[in-house]
Amino acid sequence: MKPLVIIVGPTAVGKTALGVALAQALQGEIISGDSVQVYRKLDIGSAKPTLEEQGNIPHYLLDALDPTEPFTVAQFQTLARHSIQDIQSRGKVPIVVGGTGLYIRSLIDPFQFAEHGSEPIRNFWTAFLSERGKEALHQELEKRDPLSAQRLHPNDTVRIIRALEICQLTGKPFSEIRGHQDTVYPPLASSILYVGLTAPRDIIYERINHRCEQMVASGLIEETQNLIQEGYSPKLKPLQSIGYRHALLYLYGKVTLPEMMRIFQRDTRHFAKRQLTWFRRDPRVVWHDTYNENMTNILEFLIDTCRGIQSRVE
Repeated sequence: MKPLVIIVGPTAVGKTALGVALAQALQGEIISGDSVQVYRKLDIGSAKPTLEEQGNIPHYLLDALDPTEPFTVAQFQTLARHSIQDIQSRGKVPIVVGGTGLYIRSLIDPFQFAEHGSEPIRNFWTAFLSERGKEALHQELEKRDPLSAQRLHPNDTVRIIRALEICQLTGKPFSEIRGHQDTVYPPLASSILYVGLTAPRDIIYERINHRCEQMVASGLIEETQNLIQEGYSPKLKPLQSIGYRHALLYLYGKVTLPEMMRIFQRDTRHFAKRQLTWFRRDPRVVWHDTYNENMTNILEFLIDTCRGIQSRVE
């Protein structure tokens, strides 16, 4: 039987290092389950593993797109499933590593996404955004789908427009369509090893604060500035992700550097909390504490489990 390993968890918990170590031990190859690392030139702010950190392991859906190109969960689902089949067909072990919850569930559950929506509807709401602003756009969603409006920040205009598009296409609130799928957790195939990494909250937050400081010291602001100088719009979806949008606030003189660092760390901590909430709802995740458990022991457990899966007869 051919195993599929999925490693999830909040940012800064150690997913990348464990995934690479497991791939080296099992002749595995890694598929990134991250919505920002898929973009070229967005390296520091996305915490993209360096070539050294990749450990000579093939990585998929990493540096795959230009920042101007859209990337949806439907595209991820199609490309990642193809990569899994390709890796397994060569006798290797696919290891999905990432913290984008909906991406992960699109691989293991029967989620269906429309590849193409309605361009006229999107254009209407895009024009509405330009004329009326993001607060008015968010209010329109609140009228049609209060649950989605509560979940989405007014700054997340791409997802707000998508939710409005779904409302008009289906006649149903986007939250109703998503909500049914989100709360159903069918049994996984016996070939899937679904692993979650965690740590005490104060430890995760301490690691996040340190990582944010490292990102700025390593050139996050300069990386963002270079993207703008190359002609990339600051309104691009990947440049509105955590880290990049904070660097933009500083570059455009809206906050001081200490204030930028404070809200960068705060928003990253909040993001990690949302990640944990998402994954902890799923009873199928096998959790390991990277602070109280020895990482070598976690790795050995995963290796033994994968070899046990490989020895089974389908």
